[in-house]
Amino acid sequence: MNQQEWLAREFEDHRPHLRAVAYRMLGSLSEADDAVQDAWLRLSRADTSDVENLRGWLTTVVARVALNMLRSRRTRREQPLDVRVPDPIIDPADGTDPEHEAMLADSVGLALLVVLEMLTPAERLAYVLHDMFAVPFDEIAPIVERSPEATRQLASRARRRVRGADPVPDADLTAQWEVVEAFLAAAREGNFDALVAVLDPDVVLRADGGLRGLTQHHRGAETVASQALLWRRVDLTMRRALINGAAGMVTYLHGRPFSIAALTIRNGKIAEIDFLTDPDRIAQLDLTVLGD
Repeated sequence: MNQQEWLAREFEDHRPHLRAVAYRMLGSLSEADDAVQDAWLRLSRADTSDVENLRGWLTTVVARVALNMLRSRRTRREQPLDVRVPDPIIDPADGTDPEHEAMLADSVGLALLVVLEMLTPAERLAYVLHDMFAVPFDEIAPIVERSPEATRQLASRARRRVRGADPVPDADLTAQWEVVEAFLAAAREGNFDALVAVLDPDVVLRADGGLRGLTQHHRGAETVASQALLWRRVDLTMRRALINGAAGMVTYLHGRPFSIAALTIRNGKIAEIDFLTDPDRIAQLDLTVLGD
């Protein structure tokens, strides 16, 4: 085995970890894959004879690439979106694909990724690398071009925002499904009071229709219940699915994917509903895992 073949094999061993880093950084599956591919191109051209920790070296490369992507994304966007729901990881309701497990470790639900979208690129990198992957601040500092202490402050600010949003869902998946089924039944029956009963008083509903579509941001049980009653007017078919490892659904209109909904269940009530309704982004997602 020559050096290039050895590097290729080592890189494949680290690919799941690198995708997990890139996904948490970018909230985009396609951009995460692009960042990982960029890391491979850089590795294949670099002199790594002095690299003692290849995993750490690759993690730094992916982080730098992702940071540049985040900064470029902000520059391209003329006006920031009020609502941006990251790409969901979709699995059948009966279990998670083994390939997704690394990306979903530490309960990386869609609600958490929504919070990360609100951070600055440097804050996001510092938080993701340190708090999720235990990278020391001394190693993160050169990437964001700050001192280790300033980098620590970046992570601290990000941590406060994440904790303030409290996106951690109830762990019991069976209990999650019970709440979701109660919500759907109440919506089908047009039972406003039953809808309010399964919603947290401060429930948040976000819908990301993309730059060309309709974006929404609603808060409060009665407001969200009123929105849910409007869904009865649309002939949607709903299919249960795991969205980033938590109870959710994919809806279809006239046989075509219409929306993807991630629900965050906390203390037995729905605390957040995040909809992706952007047709262009939905078209890029693999829904074949849900069957016909």
